[in-house]
Amino acid sequence: MTNLDLYAKAEHLLGIEEATEALYDLYRSELDAKNVQSLLDVGCGRGGFMKRMISDGVKCKGIDLSSVMVEECKSQGLDAECIDIAEETGSYDAIVSIFDVLNFMDKDALLSFLDSIAQKLNDDGIFIADINTLYGFTDVAEGTMSKDTENEFLCVEAEFLDNELHTFFTLFTKNEDTSYTKYHDKIVQYFHKLQVFQKLSGLKLIEKQTFSLYAEEDKTLLVFKKK
Repeated sequence: MTNLDLYAKAEHLLGIEEATEALYDLYRSELDAKNVQSLLDVGCGRGGFMKRMISDGVKCKGIDLSSVMVEECKSQGLDAECIDIAEETGSYDAIVSIFDVLNFMDKDALLSFLDSIAQKLNDDGIFIADINTLYGFTDVAEGTMSKDTENEFLCVEAEFLDNELHTFFTLFTKNEDTSYTKYHDKIVQYFHKLQVFQKLSGLKLIEKQTFSLYAEEDKTLLVFKKK
């Protein structure tokens, strides 16, 4: 099991449903004014945003590096594939990366990712993503939380140091014989300054807005247009 698959397995215990829905509303409002016929959701998760956009008549595909997430999308009849953006062969009017996707990449990986995004956009296509602000990392994400149910126990410990958030996930799941299986892994997220997005070869940053998801000004929405 990869660390992203562990995240997928534990996600329902993190209490992020309300925040996820708020992000979906924000992205949808950004896309409403655009004539979007086709959309690629990079880091699509369980496909919640794709389902919203499909209901608006948009043709959608999702890709995710977690096979657990992709299989769940497929079980709902959604078009999803477990591949990296560089392997995607289609082109789209809009591409989205919702809920910290860009923060899971260091700077070099991010720049390569954004180059691939530009290559997959149709002329005048747009790319929308959100990132954590420094406040979002230091005052919101950092710390410890735990959650338990009858059959599961999750502990999350996050430390922000040198512009990196190291989050340790420990998950216990109860087996049929009442024993427990333990899963443990680390996910690293990276803080990116806005200057990183100002001089890209294939994308032009046309809008940025800092907003509050969990706390005051903990996220920034970025909207790019293909050059």
